[in-house]
Amino acid sequence: MDADPLKQYLKREGATLVGIGDVTEALTSEIMHLNRGVAIAVNRSLNRKTVEILSMLQGLAVGWLSARGYRTLSIPPDSDRRKDKLITKLYKLFCHKTAATCSGLGWVGKNGLVINRQYGSKLSWATVLTNAPLVADPPIRESECGDCDLCVRHCPSGAVKGHLWSVREPRKKIVAYEKCTALKDKRQSLENKPNCGFCVTVCPYSRRASREAGRK
Repeated sequence: MDADPLKQYLKREGATLVGIGDVTEALTSEIMHLNRGVAIAVNRSLNRKTVEILSMLQGLAVGWLSARGYRTLSIPPDSDRRKDKLITKLYKLFCHKTAATCSGLGWVGKNGLVINRQYGSKLSWATVLTNAPLVADPPIRESECGDCDLCVRHCPSGAVKGHLWSVREPRKKIVAYEKCTALKDKRQSLENKPNCGFCVTVCPYSRRASREAGRK
């Protein structure tokens, strides 16, 4: 099934990137039948209302697929974590990074975030799982960070370990999130450097995206 009509539809409505991934290997038994992941990304450096936009785009994708008789399951944006809500339980079922890498839109960087060649880590993600037989995009299965270790050297909490991501080692711990979260929760920093988001801004891919956006 050709995925281009869905991709173009979502891009016209505000999506920065849309990809289709074969996510079979990452599914639990409860959702094994939903083996296509529609990865939707919005450039958060251009719009502060990314959660609202991503939720709207998810709704449009669900409507498009449902109208053609297919089942769906929306995994909410990571930035839409609401404590004590049923919606929170969906995060444990599926990871947006999986849909992004499986659809070839990026890899998991040393900073633990999806890095896209054009936009760096300055993207917010949402996923719609479906049983629609959409043609999947070629996946990215290895890190493209190479020898770059800027996020490792400049992480104020020492949370970034410097490991290269690979689908062959899905359980490798790339970031010690408890260190990052601990400092963020206490609103602390080390050496007067901001803790939250610094690994995004220091990334060469993100900096390149900022420079190009500044020229427009």
